[in-house]
Amino acid sequence: MSPPAFPPQLHVFVRDWLSANNIVLKSRDGNVLIDTGYTRHAPLTLALLKSPRGLGAEPLAWIVNTHCHADHIGGNAGIAHMYECPIAVPQGEVPLVERWDGKALLYDYCDQRADRFSVDAGIVPGSSRVWGDLEWRALAAPGHAMGGLVFYNPEHRILISGDALWENGFGFVMPREVDPAALPAARATLDMLSELDIRIVIPGHGEPFTDVAAAIERAWRRQEAFEADSLRVARHALKVNFTFVLLDRQSMPLAELPGYLDRIGLYRDFNAQFFRLPPAALAELIVGELERAGAVRRENGLVVPAAATAG
Repeated sequence: MSPPAFPPQLHVFVRDWLSANNIVLKSRDGNVLIDTGYTRHAPLTLALLKSPRGLGAEPLAWIVNTHCHADHIGGNAGIAHMYECPIAVPQGEVPLVERWDGKALLYDYCDQRADRFSVDAGIVPGSSRVWGDLEWRALAAPGHAMGGLVFYNPEHRILISGDALWENGFGFVMPREVDPAALPAARATLDMLSELDIRIVIPGHGEPFTDVAAAIERAWRRQEAFEADSLRVARHALKVNFTFVLLDRQSMPLAELPGYLDRIGLYRDFNAQFFRLPPAALAELIVGELERAGAVRRENGLVVPAAATAG
């Protein structure tokens, strides 16, 4: 199957599960980069941006973020400094970034690294922007990130979905006991997306895809499963976050995991609320389920990702 067709001024750099995809929109009126990946891979993001498929030697007018989780903003500070360009984020997340709320943005609370940056503009849901000579509608997409946005171009029927919709699911959502609004918001976002005329989705992670109806159906099924079982939501959140941190660190000593899980806020709080396990038992639950799923493996007293990651 041939890859989906994009307008020539739009280019997608597909990354991995540590760094979100980067979208470059080129225009004589100013080039735009949507999402900058994770801090660990910021040098690669910059190299891609400077490559012939990116901007080459051209300037960058704006950095834009779909939302402000660490895997989407990790290159913001360095790239903004390099190009002397402003940064725009969803309006609802402006105060979180301004006070650098490490819990609400899931940075230190989840043991995710992020380089601090300054916000120059907030993007209001319902507003429109012209990037790459194309009109993009900013649509509220709460759930995974309560202030998150997606960007929709009706002319070419392209959706830049961030983590609101992937080909197989969406970004993790907080259990109702932690945030009663999150799961209902995620459902409302899926309902909204199902009503758009979308030809192609550029997700935050994974290849762009065109079978949008099937992806939304899969997302609805995951949503229904989460709504039926808060423990499933909690386990999923812990496993996703642990896998992410492991991709960043590349290995963690098994003997140190109980202390680590008792120290980091997300695991400590979720354990107290949902599992009530000794830290060693929680570590075995997380590692064991990820091992059985083929996501991690144990090796010489370490837990490591099952496969090496690129950028």
